Amino acid sequence: MLLLQLLINGVQVGALYALIAVGFSLIFGSTRIFHFAHGSAFTIAAYVFYDLLAIAQLHWSIAVLGATAAAVLFGLALNRFVYIPIQKHEGSFFTVFVASFGVGIVVQNLCGMLFGRSFVAVNTPLSRSIELMPGLYVSPLAGIAIVIAVLFFFALQMFLMRTHTGMAMRALSENPELVRAYGLSPRRLSMTVFALGSFLVVPAALLSAAGSGLNPAIGHHVMLISLAATIVGGVGSLRGAACAGLLLGLAENLALAYFEPQWSEAITFIVLFLFILFRPSGFFGRAVAH
Repeated sequence: MLLLQLLINGVQVGALYALIAVGFSLIFGSTRIFHFAHGSAFTIAAYVFYDLLAIAQLHWSIAVLGATAAAVLFGLALNRFVYIPIQKHEGSFFTVFVASFGVGIVVQNLCGMLFGRSFVAVNTPLSRSIELMPGLYVSPLAGIAIVIAVLFFFALQMFLMRTHTGMAMRALSENPELVRAYGLSPRRLSMTVFALGSFLVVPAALLSAAGSGLNPAIGHHVMLISLAATIVGGVGSLRGAACAGLLLGLAENLALAYFEPQWSEAITFIVLFLFILFRPSGFFGRAVAH
């Protein structure tokens, strides 16, 4: 029964990891920007949701809209006022990474100052687990996480495959000049990419706030999962990032049956290390020209 419980928990966590990883992979694959502050978008969305729902006692729909707007605006502002100016002055990949890392540290400390550094959680009726059978407890959030992940992935694939903007986003990383030749602006497309990538972390942030809880440093764990899933799934593959996110969620939870809880995060590094050694291209990776 323990393994079944951990398996269900792993699928729930894996679905959330998949959403997070796909958002990061979309941004990195399209713009080649190592968006370390992707974890900060998650943190901002989660804490805005917590503030509006648990502290301000507003309706859950207002809290969801507020968290979504905060995450998307953060992604757009970071691209417009940090990444684009650095790239305009021929800033290197490392310069962009350092800037993004710095923003992540600032966001973490601001959240710590405003909300404290201990764990907080949003208590909702959906957060309470239901005993399906003796020794097996499942929260309604598990089903919600899986359904939302499937719906978001389907909608994202339809957008990327069936719309002109989506196809242009896929072409952006390969040949920006070709994008310009078709009368589209790479800068505007990059803004769309950041808005969409930031939007994808919102469901995971809200469900995490209502489930496992959060603290200001959670963005670093989110970034670790995003990076590991991008490599394990294959750089440039959204399908691979989704599969890798699910794999990492399952691995972390199933490891609890054999190891102490403090070792669960190390499983991510072990999976990443094994893929780097034996399958560096990941699940669905392809060669990338630099």
